[in-house]
Amino acid sequence: MSSPAAPVLHWFLPTGGDGRDPGGVTAVQGRTATATRRGADLGYLAQVARAAEQSGFSKLLTPVGLGCVDPWVLTPALAAVTERIGFLVAFRAGLARPTLVAQQADTFRRLFGDRIALNVVTGGDPAEQRAYGDHLPKSERYVRTGELMQVVAELLDGKPVDLDGRHVRVEGARLDKPATAAHVPLYFGGASADAEDVAARHAEVQLLWGEPPAALAERITRVRDKAARLGRTPRFGLRLHVITRDTAAEAWAEADRILAGLDPDAVRASQERFARMDSTGQARMTALHGGSADHLTVAPNLWAGIGLVREGAGTALVGSHDEVAARLHEYRQLGIDEFVLSGYPHLEEAYRIGEEVAPRLRALTEAAA
Repeated sequence: MSSPAAPVLHWFLPTGGDGRDPGGVTAVQGRTATATRRGADLGYLAQVARAAEQSGFSKLLTPVGLGCVDPWVLTPALAAVTERIGFLVAFRAGLARPTLVAQQADTFRRLFGDRIALNVVTGGDPAEQRAYGDHLPKSERYVRTGELMQVVAELLDGKPVDLDGRHVRVEGARLDKPATAAHVPLYFGGASADAEDVAARHAEVQLLWGEPPAALAERITRVRDKAARLGRTPRFGLRLHVITRDTAAEAWAEADRILAGLDPDAVRASQERFARMDSTGQARMTALHGGSADHLTVAPNLWAGIGLVREGAGTALVGSHDEVAARLHEYRQLGIDEFVLSGYPHLEEAYRIGEEVAPRLRALTEAAA
């Protein structure tokens, strides 16, 4: 199903460090030096933020995890040195009380206007969750996430809230003179049945990781049907890496360079760790390549090599600018409204994708309208 509105493109902030090569996101996994040659300091991240803003991206996704600088501390600093770009602030559900989360988001919009959205992360790595002091089993984490999203959304809409939930209990919660003129949308990711139920009931944007189009179409249909039964119509976003060059040969040469530089021991350690996680989304990413570098092209221009070492989103669109734009347009026609893109290194690739791929995608969208 296509949508008449123009696709929305967001960019990714490498808050665990950056480089020409992919690496792990969390400190639990560890990283290679080549993946973090550029430290996650304010000077460099400000460069990435300004590059994304100048290239026309709508928001910056700031990840959350043990290996990332804290998004709530970082994003106001970056908002102060940019003018327009928004921030998709990730936070772990359950590590902070929902009234406090809503108050933080409301303070952000008071200071910087309509430049904040929230990415609610349930957490799919038991080792990292335990490091944060969270010992709930997966199914209960999703119950807690749903309760938290309900409270946060209602508070940010200016409503008083009382909730006696299984994990979230608040009495007389409210925000003092909330800045309701600037809406704060809730983004949410998760691939399990429990996650889809939460998305259908609470998410404004359900975030997906890059899979072959047919697999994503099934997931979009399921969430859309569940939401329709609740009288809701969520939007859908897709998280993808991009390796794009003037020609397809140049793009695939870069993918080959990345693959050749992966340490076999790092690949093995990463895959062993992924197998211990209870994330359905991570299992789907791993299933695309099975831990092997032998068959990494899993759909036209969709390459799973990054997922050999990087948890979470592990696929990249690889090809010429025209090919990458065409594949994004195909996802768009499935029902994807927004794309959260990234590339290595994130500074240079923000310019490349903004200047070369984004105009081509807009042209395809306009031609199909």
